[in-house]
Amino acid sequence: MRAVVLEEFGGPLRLRDIPEPVPGPGEVLVRVHAGGVNPLDTKIRAGRAGHARTRLPAVLGLDLAGEVVESGAGVDGIAVGDEVYGLTGGVADLPGSLAEFAAVDARLLAPKPATLSMREAAALPLAAITAWEGLVDRAQVRAGHKVLVHGGAGGVGSTAVQIALARGAEVFATASAAKADVVRRLGAVPIDYTAPVAKYVAAHTGGAGFDIVFDTVGGQVLDASFEAVRTYTGHVVSALGWGTHALAPLSFKGATYSGVFTLLPMLTGNGRAHHGDILREITALADAGKLRPLMDPNRYDLSTVPEAHSAVEGGTALGKIVVDILG
Repeated sequence: MRAVVLEEFGGPLRLRDIPEPVPGPGEVLVRVHAGGVNPLDTKIRAGRAGHARTRLPAVLGLDLAGEVVESGAGVDGIAVGDEVYGLTGGVADLPGSLAEFAAVDARLLAPKPATLSMREAAALPLAAITAWEGLVDRAQVRAGHKVLVHGGAGGVGSTAVQIALARGAEVFATASAAKADVVRRLGAVPIDYTAPVAKYVAAHTGGAGFDIVFDTVGGQVLDASFEAVRTYTGHVVSALGWGTHALAPLSFKGATYSGVFTLLPMLTGNGRAHHGDILREITALADAGKLRPLMDPNRYDLSTVPEAHSAVEGGTALGKIVVDILG
C-alpha cells in the first residue's frame, strides 16, 4: 500500500510502498478515506514533540475516517463495511492515518456521523476529544455556565465553542479581529484577544469572572485564564499547560485547574474505550446539526502532504486541513 513515511526527525516526508497491515486481536483494518493534519503532526515531523513518543520510521497522521474492511479476533460492536472515524495513530508505535490502510484498535473508533462527509469526519477526532475532555470530563459544562474559550476560531477552540453551546452554556471566545466573524457564526460572543483581561471580564461577567475558561493556546494565555476565572467555583482547563506558570492568581481565587493530555490513552493503552465513547457523543451532536468542523477549502492527497504540513506551519490554513486518501 502507499503511505507517507517519516524516516528521520527533521527530514522529508516520503511517499512509500509498504506492506499492508494485518489487524491483530482487538483491531480492525480500515480502508482510509481521509486523514487530518494537525499542528502536532508538524511538530512530530520536526522532532519537537518528544511527548508523542513517535518511533521511526513512522506513518504520520492522527485522525482518520474510513471503512472497516477486515476484523481481528475479539472485536465487538464494529463490523466489516462500517464507516468509522477516530484518533488512532501517528504516535508511539501506532501507525498513522496517512496511508491507504490502517490497523486500528477498535476501541478508538466510533461510527462516522451520517451527516458528515469522510473529509469532515476526519477533521474532528483530535479536536473533538480534546474539547470534550476539557469541557465535559473535567469542567462538567452545563446550562447556566459562562464559558470563555481562548482561540475560538482554531480547530480545538471552534469545536469547544460548539460543544459548550450544545450543552446549554453561554459562550465567549477570543480571536483576532479578522476571525471575529468566524466566532460569531459559531454562536459565541467574540472577544479581541489583545484586549485587557480586566476589561472583558468586567464587560461580560460584571467583574465576577467566567465559570469555565478553556485555554487552547498556552503560554501567557494560560496566565490570563487564571485572571479571568470566577472566584471559588471557577475552573480553568488547558490543552497546552506545559510551561512554568505562577499559580497565585488562581490560588487567591480558590479556583481550580485541570490539564488535558489527549494522547494519553494512545500512549499507554489505558482509557482507549473512553475515546470511542466520546466520539459517539460527537456523532450524536453532528447528526443533530449542532457540530460542524471548520474546513480549509484546499485539497491535498498523499503526494502533496508536505504542502499540507507547510500550510499548517505557515498559519495559512483557513480551518482544518484534511488529506484525501481514497480518490
